Amino acid sequence: MRYQEVYNGWKEAPEAFWAEAAKSIDWYRLWDKVFDPYADQYGRWFPGALCNTCYNCLDRHVANGRADQTALIYDSPITGNKQSFTYQELLDEVATFAAVLREGGIEKGDRVIIYMPAIPQAVIAMLACARIGAIHSVVFGGFAPNELATRIDDATPKMIVTASCGIEPGRVIAYKPLLDEAIELSSHKPQYCVVYQRQEVKAELISGRDYDWVDLVNEQRQSGEKADCVPVLATDPLYILYTSGTTGQPKGVLRDNGGHMVALHWTMKNIYDVNPGEVFWAASDVGWVVGHSYIVYAPLLTGNTTIIFEGKPVGTPDAGVFWRVISEHKVAALFTAPTAFRAIRKEDPEGELMGNYDLSGFRTLFLAGERADPDTLKWAEDKLKVPVYDHWWQTETGWTIAGNPAGIEPLPVQHGSSTVAMPGYDIQILDDSCVEVPRGETGAISVKLPLPPSCLPTLWNDDERFRESYLEEYPGYYKTADAGYMDENGYVFIMSRTDDIINVAGHRLSTGGMEEVVAGHTDIAECAVIGIADQLKGQVPAGFIVLNSGVNREPTEIEGEVVQMVRDSIGPVAAFKIAITVPRLPKTRSGKILRGTMRKIADGETYKMPATIDDPEILNEIKDAMSVRGLAK
Repeated sequence: MRYQEVYNGWKEAPEAFWAEAAKSIDWYRLWDKVFDPYADQYGRWFPGALCNTCYNCLDRHVANGRADQTALIYDSPITGNKQSFTYQELLDEVATFAAVLREGGIEKGDRVIIYMPAIPQAVIAMLACARIGAIHSVVFGGFAPNELATRIDDATPKMIVTASCGIEPGRVIAYKPLLDEAIELSSHKPQYCVVYQRQEVKAELISGRDYDWVDLVNEQRQSGEKADCVPVLATDPLYILYTSGTTGQPKGVLRDNGGHMVALHWTMKNIYDVNPGEVFWAASDVGWVVGHSYIVYAPLLTGNTTIIFEGKPVGTPDAGVFWRVISEHKVAALFTAPTAFRAIRKEDPEGELMGNYDLSGFRTLFLAGERADPDTLKWAEDKLKVPVYDHWWQTETGWTIAGNPAGIEPLPVQHGSSTVAMPGYDIQILDDSCVEVPRGETGAISVKLPLPPSCLPTLWNDDERFRESYLEEYPGYYKTADAGYMDENGYVFIMSRTDDIINVAGHRLSTGGMEEVVAGHTDIAECAVIGIADQLKGQVPAGFIVLNSGVNREPTEIEGEVVQMVRDSIGPVAAFKIAITVPRLPKTRSGKILRGTMRKIADGETYKMPATIDDPEILNEIKDAMSVRGLAK
């Protein structure tokens, strides 16, 4: 069945569509109705149904013949460690650690914060929570104490599960001192902390509060205790995930159990075109939504082998590590951020390191998390010789809003577009009056309510903020806060966040459109365009560029070419006259460029150090580069 038939089928009978998809999930009890439009903020999916996410990820596969198939591969080029777990082995680990949680007083509905690096124990802890109906909240390992403290106070966990350290290229980050300070800062005090001791750093444990992971697990093993799955309502929470880069009180995105499983299972074949038994790799971290959805839950729900990777696209040890992992573990499909490929391209522009590995089994590359500029897409297509698909979704949705449904019908790729709306999403481009704009015109990308299964039903303990943040500005729609346009064929083009649409002398212009032009320069590895305050025009664009390795030309010469390229492509109306070469761009650990922080520096506004920033020193580099050009106020 082709894409348009599937999409039209959903639109004509949405409840029948999702009821059919739900047959792929094992239920203890079926729903009272597929969708209740009167429940909570905009309706709820599968109310009345009983299920368990861990059972669907592990137990049913063991029972149905996948016990000896590899479920999880841990690959850490940073430490040199590798480890594999079959479905049976992973089930044993999870059921045992779930017994540890239960012994610590964790019950259905209790919260557990998981503050860990990309190691198997993070996955085990998440699934163990799901097994007994506890609600996990994963906080990226190494988050600053004050940021962790706000999450402790919001989630009020009974227990925190952590590791003694995280390991980055060239440095080891001790987690326990950060955790201790966070607990000192927080009003809410967890009863227990479970610490997985890594050999690089051994944490000091506080008597009566802190316990060693291995000791607790061994105790349960010796007693033979394993926790059974606890049935929960489909509408019960599975996890809370706090959005990155928040200021003040964090926004806790809530994910339920039933709809989450139905939607994620549907995506693995229909969007990513992978079959049970194949290896799927999401090169992310469990602290981000990509890690939740596509390292842990979706691959295991569908019987795939998934990879948890503790490394970087470059520097661990080189720009060929992705190809080594794909070759060694026989990866069929890779999902990563465009920034990873920009980093690889910068270090190895000719893709020479690919020739060292057998990539014959690799079928598809999927990019998301940051706008995929056409140049990076074309480079990946040219070097890898496989389809490369950009797709767009958010922490709030948990899966693809617009993408290329490779398992239904691979659609023609339009560089710069994340392709078309997925079933479940009625995407409309709106103006400030909540009226749909003509095709080809830029506006606020919005989704007509109700949202499909797996999307957030609300924010944790904050219904009012949910309504204010997502539902009020465009009544009847979910506000994505992304701006862009849709062409005559329904292809969606994400150009920027809505606050990155700048007003230059009365003209509304997209910084994303300018970035697309700048990125087309052959000497440029990556770029960011921001709007900065200007007394005459209101705002003017400023471009920041990072050059490819090995470029020996004068930066000022390249900057002049970039200015001319934007002038030729977009016109004098863009008022693009500022291009600045910098050694690197400030990013979150998931690879998103911190454009908002850069703009605040340029405009002399007070800014808060983003909790998710990869390297705070980069902001000083940006500030220095601006000062040289007389920009930083």
